[in-house]
Amino acid sequence: MHITILGSGSAGNCSLIETDSTRLLVDAGLSARQIAHRLALINRNVDQVSGIILTHEHSDHVRGLGVLCKSRPIPVYANRLTAEAVAADPEWPPAVRISWRLFSTGSSFEVGDLLVESFSVSHDAYDPVGYVIRQPGSGVSVGVLTDLGHVTKLVTERVRQMDALVIEANHDLKLLQEDPARPWALKQRIMSRHGHLSNDAAATLAGDVACDRLRHVFLAHLSRDCNRPELAEQAVSDKLRKIGARHVAVAVSSQDKPTATITL
Repeated sequence: MHITILGSGSAGNCSLIETDSTRLLVDAGLSARQIAHRLALINRNVDQVSGIILTHEHSDHVRGLGVLCKSRPIPVYANRLTAEAVAADPEWPPAVRISWRLFSTGSSFEVGDLLVESFSVSHDAYDPVGYVIRQPGSGVSVGVLTDLGHVTKLVTERVRQMDALVIEANHDLKLLQEDPARPWALKQRIMSRHGHLSNDAAATLAGDVACDRLRHVFLAHLSRDCNRPELAEQAVSDKLRKIGARHVAVAVSSQDKPTATITL
């Protein structure tokens, strides 16, 4: 299995998880042009995409979906409330017909040789989900948690025993609290149980689920104004070192370019 974060942050999120025969996008929050461009940077193209799985309906996770699907019958996997919210968006192009593949939150489904397991997360969307994506033939698995305000027991249990994790590290608490551009009500939303994870919360989660088989942690969805890559990396790396998990490599995703592809 190969993992590349094509771009992640408040302006758009999209990741590629692939095997030799299956290429799966997790969200399509970059513009369609940017998704195509970033796939090309790693010698891939949109026509090779086997499917798109959506975590929730917010624009920074679905922005490029309509254009991507306008001329290509790419299957799009989402729960019913997410699909309905996307279709009801007044900005959604009416001529675009999505090839929806609906699932119930908590269920599993197959895309090519990948098994995708969904589970509920805490975020201010209609029915947001996290994913565990497995390649049964190799036994490799990756957990994806891009937007969640609170780490529940369910989340912790679902992402134990992973080979890789994609975890939101949205903000540094001090930078968020001192940010002059955000009203207090917005800060409260971000810090709430339905908002976004801080660096410290991401570090705690990484420490709680670290195991011998975990090799890679990607930190995603960093705020451009209220976080710094070095702060996020330090918080998580310090936690992992403290518990003796020095074998885990920590990479910080970028809004502007793909991460290096890792192979599990």
